[in-house]
Amino acid sequence: MSSTIKVLLAEDQSMVREALAALLGLEDDIEVVAQVARGDEVLAAAREHGVDVALLDIEMPGCTGIEAAARLHQELPAVKLVVLTTFGRPGYLRSAMEAGADAFLVKDAPAAQLAEAVRKVLAGERVIDPTLAAAALAEGANPLTEREREVLRAAADGSTNAELAAALHLSQGTVRNYLSTAIQKLAVRNRAEAVRTAREKGWL
Repeated sequence: MSSTIKVLLAEDQSMVREALAALLGLEDDIEVVAQVARGDEVLAAAREHGVDVALLDIEMPGCTGIEAAARLHQELPAVKLVVLTTFGRPGYLRSAMEAGADAFLVKDAPAAQLAEAVRKVLAGERVIDPTLAAAALAEGANPLTEREREVLRAAADGSTNAELAAALHLSQGTVRNYLSTAIQKLAVRNRAEAVRTAREKGWL
């Protein structure tokens, strides 16, 4: 491996992406060799540029940073993964770790901390924002099953049970049961509150 750490930066907000690239570019041993604005462009860019570390924002079009991390982890396991978030949602941390992330940081962390995280993950360490780690432990595990999450995600646009059933290839009764169980688990009154609560906790 060369002495310069080759970094891929995936962030859909161009001002934020350019600022991060400029800050990391000030480090003698780090070079941002690729920038993308969509989650579904990450894998191809990482392959093309032979990157060592990928910095992935969670909220991106195409696919989320967590989904992009999972694909990278599967296809290019040597690439180290740093997930960045604006939202300190505990469920995101757990999802990112399950996807193979090596680090999880809030986006407004000091540039020096981000650069140090890049060096640490390349050395085989894990780096997790301590505040997010504490919140994730306090929150506990995601109580929703994968099917319940799938139905809630599909219900977020206000689709009727019949529309959900058709889209997910389930019966209306099954859809109703999944929604009812999710509402109970989240201790809310209706599906809209269930979607909102699950999103706020990073469980969708």
